[in-house]
Amino acid sequence: MTASMEVLDSHLAGLASALLPYRTEAARLARWGEELARLLAGGGRVLVAGNGGSAAEAQHLAAELVGKLRDDRAPLSAIALCAETSSLTAIGNDYGFDEVFARQVRAHGRPDDVLLLLSTSGRSANLVRAARAGRELGMRCWALTGPTPNPLADACTEVLAVPCPDSQVVQELHLVSAHVLCGYVDAYLPVPFGPASHVGPAPAVARAAAASAAGPARPASPDPVRPSGVEDELVLRVPGTLRPAGPEEAP
Repeated sequence: MTASMEVLDSHLAGLASALLPYRTEAARLARWGEELARLLAGGGRVLVAGNGGSAAEAQHLAAELVGKLRDDRAPLSAIALCAETSSLTAIGNDYGFDEVFARQVRAHGRPDDVLLLLSTSGRSANLVRAARAGRELGMRCWALTGPTPNPLADACTEVLAVPCPDSQVVQELHLVSAHVLCGYVDAYLPVPFGPASHVGPAPAVARAAAASAAGPARPASPDPVRPSGVEDELVLRVPGTLRPAGPEEAP
């Protein structure tokens, strides 16, 4: 067996040995997904954060909710606190790195919203402080960590702890958890949030209701733009061909 295959097989063996105990822990994802679906469908929000590779996974999870996992549906409110570099660096410079997430939690968090924190070690001080800030606001604080006990698990109301000493395997199963959680969210969303380009009444019904409430009839508003926000007709001009406004030239 070559050295390259030994590295691969060793890693896969570690991952395989963690799957069965992880499955027991991950059973809570169904309940989390149901709670999140109810929260997000009602206008709530989920805040997510992590450091390093866990920051990338936090952004990934937020993207699956704001965008989509598989089928088209309405966008859901999710903010990755680790993605906004101006806030991170400003807060870190003025208040210290331990406050980079906690201060954002105080800015964006609302009672009963969910704060989901990812850490392979569970010992990141900035995440522990974020959890404490979230609980002070009345948020539901969940964590994805490695083996317990750890400070982040203690600071949160609930934790999914991957029972594996290898941080790489823990991080890989956190990504699995993110995908499975988003899958449960989609499964539990109310019907109007399913595959559709918008949420709420059909445009014609909504316009009629608005017109009735507004009183005298007004000129009809144009049809909504496409989901991308771009009108059906869009003329693009190459900068080198632009000319000052003037009479239209004959062909």
